[in-house]
Amino acid sequence: MTSPLPRAVAERLESLQSLDPPAQAIGKAVRSAIPGGPVKDALSGTWLGHPLHPLLTDVPIGAYTGALILDVLGEGDAATKLIAVGLAATPSVLITGWSDWADAETGNAPVRRTGILHATVNGTATALMAASLAARRNGARGRGRLLSLAGLGLIGAGGWLGGHLSYARGVGVDTTVFDPGPQGWTATDVADADLVDGRPACALAAGVPVLLVRDGAQIHALHNRCTHRGGPLAEGEVAGGTITCPWHGSVFSLADGSVQRGPAAYPQPAFDARVTGGQIEVRRRAS
Repeated sequence: MTSPLPRAVAERLESLQSLDPPAQAIGKAVRSAIPGGPVKDALSGTWLGHPLHPLLTDVPIGAYTGALILDVLGEGDAATKLIAVGLAATPSVLITGWSDWADAETGNAPVRRTGILHATVNGTATALMAASLAARRNGARGRGRLLSLAGLGLIGAGGWLGGHLSYARGVGVDTTVFDPGPQGWTATDVADADLVDGRPACALAAGVPVLLVRDGAQIHALHNRCTHRGGPLAEGEVAGGTITCPWHGSVFSLADGSVQRGPAAYPQPAFDARVTGGQIEVRRRAS
Protein backbone atom coordinates (compact mmCIF):
# COMPACT_ATOMS: atom_id res chain seq x y z
CA MET A 1 0.00 0.00 0.00
CA THR A 2 1.41 3.40 -0.96
CA SER A 3 1.72 6.22 1.54
CA PRO A 4 -1.03 8.89 1.65
CA LEU A 5 -0.12 11.96 -0.39
CA PRO A 6 0.81 14.19 2.60
CA ARG A 7 3.08 11.47 3.98
CA ALA A 8 4.65 10.93 0.57
CA VAL A 9 5.32 14.66 0.27
CA ALA A 10 6.90 14.72 3.73
CA GLU A 11 9.14 11.78 2.85
CA ARG A 12 10.19 13.51 -0.37
CA LEU A 13 11.10 16.69 1.49
CA GLU A 14 13.06 14.70 4.04
CA SER A 15 15.19 13.25 1.24
CA LEU A 16 16.48 16.64 0.03
CA GLN A 17 20.18 16.34 0.86
CA SER A 18 20.85 19.76 -0.66
CA LEU A 19 19.29 21.27 2.47
CA ASP A 20 21.95 19.80 4.75
CA PRO A 21 24.88 22.25 4.32
CA PRO A 22 22.93 25.45 5.03
CA ALA A 23 20.84 23.78 7.73
CA GLN A 24 23.89 22.40 9.54
CA ALA A 25 25.60 25.78 9.41
CA ILE A 26 22.52 27.51 10.81
CA GLY A 27 22.10 24.86 13.51
CA LYS A 28 25.70 25.31 14.63
CA ALA A 29 25.28 29.09 14.72
CA VAL A 30 22.10 28.84 16.81
CA ARG A 31 23.73 26.45 19.30
CA SER A 32 26.66 28.85 19.66
CA ALA A 33 24.35 31.81 20.15
CA ILE A 34 22.13 30.02 22.71
CA PRO A 35 24.37 27.83 24.90
CA GLY A 36 23.12 25.87 27.88
CA GLY A 37 22.07 27.97 30.84
CA PRO A 38 19.14 30.07 32.11
CA VAL A 39 18.33 31.58 28.70
CA LYS A 40 18.31 28.17 27.02
CA ASP A 41 16.14 26.78 29.82
CA ALA A 42 13.67 29.64 29.40
CA LEU A 43 13.43 29.18 25.63
CA SER A 44 13.12 25.39 25.91
CA GLY A 45 10.25 25.51 28.41
CA THR A 46 12.17 23.77 31.20
CA TRP A 47 10.31 25.99 33.69
CA LEU A 48 6.97 25.23 32.03
CA GLY A 49 7.17 21.45 32.02
CA HIS A 50 6.88 21.11 28.24
CA PRO A 51 8.27 22.94 25.18
CA LEU A 52 7.40 26.64 25.04
CA HIS A 53 7.42 27.05 21.25
CA PRO A 54 4.06 25.34 20.44
CA LEU A 55 2.29 27.44 23.07
CA LEU A 56 3.61 30.71 21.64
CA THR A 57 2.52 29.88 18.09
CA ASP A 58 -1.13 30.22 19.14
CA VAL A 59 -0.87 34.00 19.43
CA PRO A 60 0.14 34.92 15.85
CA ILE A 61 -1.96 32.14 14.31
CA GLY A 62 -4.99 33.29 16.27
CA ALA A 63 -4.34 36.94 15.42
CA TYR A 64 -3.93 36.29 11.70
CA THR A 65 -6.98 34.05 11.56
CA GLY A 66 -9.01 36.68 13.39
CA ALA A 67 -7.78 39.30 10.92
CA LEU A 68 -9.05 37.21 8.03
CA ILE A 69 -12.48 36.92 9.62
CA LEU A 70 -12.59 40.66 10.27
CA ASP A 71 -11.60 41.35 6.66
CA VAL A 72 -14.54 39.26 5.50
CA LEU A 73 -16.83 41.19 7.85
CA GLY A 74 -15.56 44.49 6.54
CA GLU A 75 -13.74 45.48 9.75
CA GLY A 76 -10.48 46.46 8.08
CA ASP A 77 -9.14 48.69 10.87
CA ALA A 78 -9.56 45.96 13.47
CA ALA A 79 -7.97 43.41 11.11
CA THR A 80 -4.94 45.70 10.71
CA LYS A 81 -4.54 45.87 14.49
CA LEU A 82 -4.69 42.09 14.80
CA ILE A 83 -1.98 41.66 12.17
CA ALA A 84 0.19 44.06 14.15
CA VAL A 85 -0.43 41.94 17.27
CA GLY A 86 0.57 38.79 15.39
CA LEU A 87 3.78 40.36 14.13
CA ALA A 88 4.67 41.63 17.62
CA ALA A 89 4.29 38.09 18.99
CA THR A 90 6.32 36.46 16.21
CA PRO A 91 9.93 37.06 17.41
CA SER A 92 9.45 34.90 20.50
CA VAL A 93 7.95 32.15 18.34
CA LEU A 94 10.88 32.22 15.93
CA ILE A 95 13.55 32.24 18.65
CA THR A 96 12.06 29.32 20.59
CA GLY A 97 11.54 27.36 17.38
CA TRP A 98 15.12 27.83 16.20
CA SER A 99 16.39 26.87 19.64
CA ASP A 100 14.40 23.62 19.75
CA TRP A 101 15.31 22.69 16.18
CA ALA A 102 19.03 23.33 16.68
CA ASP A 103 19.10 20.63 19.35
CA ALA A 104 16.97 18.17 17.40
CA GLU A 105 18.72 18.46 14.02
CA THR A 106 22.10 17.08 15.10
CA GLY A 107 22.47 13.56 13.74
CA ASN A 108 18.90 13.50 12.45
CA ALA A 109 18.66 14.34 8.73
CA PRO A 110 14.83 14.13 8.42
CA VAL A 111 14.37 16.55 11.32
CA ARG A 112 17.11 18.83 9.98
CA ARG A 113 15.55 19.10 6.52
CA THR A 114 11.92 19.34 7.56
CA GLY A 115 12.80 21.86 10.25
CA ILE A 116 14.65 24.22 7.95
CA LEU A 117 11.74 24.12 5.51
CA HIS A 118 9.29 24.74 8.36
CA ALA A 119 11.29 27.81 9.39
CA THR A 120 11.64 29.05 5.80
CA VAL A 121 7.93 28.77 5.06
CA ASN A 122 6.95 30.50 8.29
CA GLY A 123 9.58 33.19 7.78
CA THR A 124 8.17 33.89 4.33
CA ALA A 125 4.68 34.04 5.81
CA THR A 126 5.89 36.56 8.36
CA ALA A 127 7.36 38.73 5.59
CA LEU A 128 4.02 38.64 3.76
CA MET A 129 2.19 39.66 6.93
CA ALA A 130 4.61 42.55 7.43
CA ALA A 131 4.04 43.64 3.83
CA SER A 132 0.28 43.36 4.40
CA LEU A 133 0.50 45.61 7.44
CA ALA A 134 2.52 48.19 5.52
CA ALA A 135 0.08 48.12 2.60
CA ARG A 136 -2.94 48.55 4.88
CA ARG A 137 -1.36 51.46 6.69
CA ASN A 138 -0.57 53.10 3.34
CA GLY A 139 -4.19 52.83 2.25
CA ALA A 140 -3.79 49.86 -0.11
CA ARG A 141 -6.21 47.66 1.79
CA GLY A 142 -7.06 45.39 -1.12
CA ARG A 143 -3.44 44.47 -1.60
CA GLY A 144 -3.05 44.14 2.14
CA ARG A 145 -5.88 41.61 2.28
CA LEU A 146 -4.38 39.55 -0.52
CA LEU A 147 -0.94 39.57 1.13
CA SER A 148 -2.32 38.47 4.50
CA LEU A 149 -4.39 35.74 2.84
CA ALA A 150 -1.25 34.41 1.13
CA GLY A 151 0.64 34.65 4.40
CA LEU A 152 -2.02 32.71 6.28
CA GLY A 153 -1.93 30.01 3.60
CA LEU A 154 1.82 29.63 4.12
CA ILE A 155 1.32 29.50 7.88
CA GLY A 156 -0.98 26.55 7.30
CA ALA A 157 1.73 24.81 5.26
CA GLY A 158 4.30 25.63 7.92
CA GLY A 159 1.98 24.26 10.59
CA TRP A 160 1.67 21.01 8.68
CA LEU A 161 5.45 20.70 8.59
CA GLY A 162 5.61 21.51 12.30
CA GLY A 163 3.02 18.86 13.03
CA HIS A 164 5.07 16.33 11.07
CA LEU A 165 8.11 17.21 13.18
CA SER A 166 6.20 16.65 16.41
CA TYR A 167 3.94 13.73 15.59
CA ALA A 168 6.00 11.78 13.06
CA ARG A 169 9.53 12.67 14.22
CA GLY A 170 8.95 13.09 17.96
CA VAL A 171 10.45 16.56 18.33
CA GLY A 172 9.36 18.04 21.65
CA VAL A 173 7.88 14.86 23.11
CA ASP A 174 9.00 12.86 26.16
CA THR A 175 11.06 10.07 24.60
CA THR A 176 10.30 7.69 27.50
CA VAL A 177 6.52 7.94 27.40
CA PHE A 178 5.89 4.62 25.64
CA ASP A 179 8.27 2.48 27.73
CA PRO A 180 8.05 3.85 31.28
CA GLY A 181 9.53 0.72 32.85
CA PRO A 182 8.28 -2.17 35.00
CA GLN A 183 5.85 -1.41 37.80
CA GLY A 184 6.80 -4.49 39.81
CA TRP A 185 10.26 -5.57 40.97
CA THR A 186 12.16 -6.77 37.90
CA ALA A 187 15.68 -8.13 37.68
CA THR A 188 18.19 -6.26 35.54
CA ASP A 189 21.12 -7.80 33.67
CA VAL A 190 23.64 -6.08 35.99
CA ALA A 191 24.98 -7.68 39.15
CA ASP A 192 25.55 -5.68 42.31
CA ALA A 193 29.23 -6.58 42.24
CA ASP A 194 29.61 -5.00 38.80
CA LEU A 195 28.68 -1.48 39.93
CA VAL A 196 31.54 0.89 40.72
CA ASP A 197 30.84 3.78 43.07
CA GLY A 198 30.06 6.96 41.11
CA ARG A 199 30.41 5.34 37.70
CA PRO A 200 27.20 5.23 35.62
CA ALA A 201 26.12 1.94 34.08
CA CYS A 202 23.31 0.97 31.75
CA ALA A 203 21.17 -2.05 32.59
CA LEU A 204 18.13 -3.62 30.95
CA ALA A 205 14.95 -4.39 32.89
CA ALA A 206 12.22 -6.02 30.82
CA GLY A 207 13.78 -4.43 27.75
CA VAL A 208 13.83 -0.90 29.22
CA PRO A 209 17.27 0.77 29.51
CA VAL A 210 17.98 1.85 33.09
CA LEU A 211 20.76 4.10 34.36
CA LEU A 212 22.35 2.77 37.54
CA VAL A 213 24.70 4.78 39.76
CA ARG A 214 26.03 3.54 43.09
CA ASP A 215 26.44 6.16 45.81
CA GLY A 216 27.87 4.33 48.78
CA ALA A 217 25.21 1.95 50.06
CA GLN A 218 22.54 3.49 47.84
CA ILE A 219 21.82 2.72 44.19
CA HIS A 220 20.17 5.43 42.08
CA ALA A 221 18.16 4.31 39.06
CA LEU A 222 16.66 6.43 36.27
CA HIS A 223 15.44 5.74 32.76
CA ASN A 224 18.61 5.77 30.68
CA ARG A 225 17.05 7.47 27.64
CA CYS A 226 17.08 11.25 28.07
CA THR A 227 13.53 12.59 27.88
CA HIS A 228 14.73 15.48 25.69
CA ARG A 229 16.11 13.75 22.59
CA GLY A 230 16.92 10.22 23.74
CA GLY A 231 20.58 10.64 24.68
CA PRO A 232 22.21 7.74 26.62
CA LEU A 233 22.59 9.06 30.15
CA ALA A 234 25.00 6.29 31.15
CA GLU A 235 27.56 7.93 28.87
CA GLY A 236 27.19 11.23 30.74
CA GLU A 237 28.99 12.73 33.72
CA VAL A 238 28.02 12.16 37.35
CA ALA A 239 28.68 15.07 39.73
CA GLY A 240 27.03 16.44 42.84
CA GLY A 241 24.16 13.97 42.83
CA THR A 242 23.29 14.65 39.18
CA ILE A 243 23.80 13.12 35.75
CA THR A 244 24.47 15.24 32.66
CA CYS A 245 23.20 14.05 29.27
CA PRO A 246 26.13 13.75 26.85
CA TRP A 247 24.10 15.01 23.87
CA HIS A 248 22.66 18.40 24.85
CA GLY A 249 23.77 18.94 28.43
CA SER A 250 20.47 18.46 30.28
CA VAL A 251 21.11 17.79 33.97
CA PHE A 252 18.91 15.51 36.09
CA SER A 253 18.85 14.73 39.80
CA LEU A 254 19.89 11.15 40.47
CA ALA A 255 17.60 11.07 43.50
CA ASP A 256 14.31 11.67 41.72
CA GLY A 257 15.00 12.45 38.03
CA SER A 258 13.93 16.09 38.30
CA VAL A 259 15.35 18.52 35.74
CA GLN A 260 18.15 20.63 37.21
CA ARG A 261 19.09 22.28 33.91
CA GLY A 262 17.59 22.14 30.41
CA PRO A 263 17.04 22.03 27.55
CA ALA A 264 15.02 19.04 28.80
CA ALA A 265 11.50 19.99 29.87
CA TYR A 266 10.45 16.59 31.22
CA PRO A 267 11.91 14.77 34.26
CA GLN A 268 13.53 11.37 33.94
CA PRO A 269 11.38 8.46 35.14
CA ALA A 270 12.88 7.29 38.43
CA PHE A 271 13.08 3.73 39.72
CA ASP A 272 13.43 2.14 43.13
CA ALA A 273 16.39 -0.23 43.24
CA ARG A 274 17.34 -3.13 45.48
CA VAL A 275 19.74 -6.07 45.49
CA THR A 276 18.31 -9.59 45.57
CA GLY A 277 20.59 -12.61 45.35
CA GLY A 278 23.41 -10.44 44.02
CA GLN A 279 21.29 -9.04 41.15
CA ILE A 280 19.96 -5.51 40.97
CA GLU A 281 16.19 -5.23 40.68
CA VAL A 282 14.20 -2.10 39.84
CA ARG A 283 10.60 -0.96 39.70
CA ARG A 284 9.01 2.24 38.45
CA ARG A 285 8.64 4.75 41.26
CA ALA A 286 5.20 6.26 41.72
CA SER A 287 4.97 9.87 40.52
